[in-house]
Amino acid sequence: MKKKLKVLVLFDGVRPTPIDADLSEEMKTEDWQTEANVMAALGELRHTAEHLAIFDDVDLVRQKMETFAPDVLFNLVEQFKNNPGFDQNIVSLLEMHGVPFTGCGSTGLTLCKHKGISKTILAHHGIDTPNFVVIPRGQRIGRPRQLKYPILVKPVKDEASYGISQASFVKDEDQFRDRIAFIHEKHNADAIAEEYIDGRELYVSIMGNTRLTVFPIRELIFREVPPNEPKIATYKAKWDEVYRKRWGLDGKFAEDLDPSLAKQIEDTCKDIYRLLTIDGYARIDLRLSADNKLYFIEANPNPHLASDEDFAQSATKAGLSYPQLIDRLIRLGMKTLRD
Repeated sequence: MKKKLKVLVLFDGVRPTPIDADLSEEMKTEDWQTEANVMAALGELRHTAEHLAIFDDVDLVRQKMETFAPDVLFNLVEQFKNNPGFDQNIVSLLEMHGVPFTGCGSTGLTLCKHKGISKTILAHHGIDTPNFVVIPRGQRIGRPRQLKYPILVKPVKDEASYGISQASFVKDEDQFRDRIAFIHEKHNADAIAEEYIDGRELYVSIMGNTRLTVFPIRELIFREVPPNEPKIATYKAKWDEVYRKRWGLDGKFAEDLDPSLAKQIEDTCKDIYRLLTIDGYARIDLRLSADNKLYFIEANPNPHLASDEDFAQSATKAGLSYPQLIDRLIRLGMKTLRD
């Protein structure tokens, strides 16, 4: 029988909170579904679990580790002071403390967060990506001479499709300039512009460090989107249920892939995972064109872990119940060698 563990689960705080904050009411809401699911799974596994919400005080982690003395930290932190750009910094802190934790290390998080850097690395190693250009804030917005329209414009670092809408799909120079300026000014972010790839939107979930497990491939379906309209995973397409129902957007398993193509996708995603120094677990987002050419879109270390999200659903399809998945991630985190 596996040893029962003391697990400290790190949450994102939405405001400064005391070290012993009661978050039971928050975990009844939709926004805290992942946290509630993980805590419930740890209870089902009979691990001793406590949680800590971090908003703007990282010293709380040190204090909690001294009083609770966990065997492992379950890291669900995605931001600091409401800034998602600092998630890798929290992980760096854990690495410096030398404590075992779940999910990806700071190097992988940093490389994957910047879409331009991750695409440059992978293109150098022969993995296809859409042609792209990064336009930093403060740089003159010129014509995208090396790109062909239509083009997708989005923040270069934001995750979960934040900053992506139908207006991100641009067809001419005026729309291009306007959208770049919007990303620079309204999102206070550098922009990445890449050629739109018409095709299927595939999500590949992977878990592991040296030995990798690839779970069954998921796909975002655009049932009601007209043939002449772009099929893009906007923020609303991912998170607005009313919008999803209106356009027939739904996730399903991509079960009609030819076995040789599915094997190619799995092997390519393993290469991506290793080249971007990901460990723990991740979801790789791809586009598959009509002629079965595969394009890397982005890598998402530590993807959403709610029981009804793509990662957990893919694990369930592979035979892992949700509590088993959570336990596997914990055991994996305890074995990970951190520099």
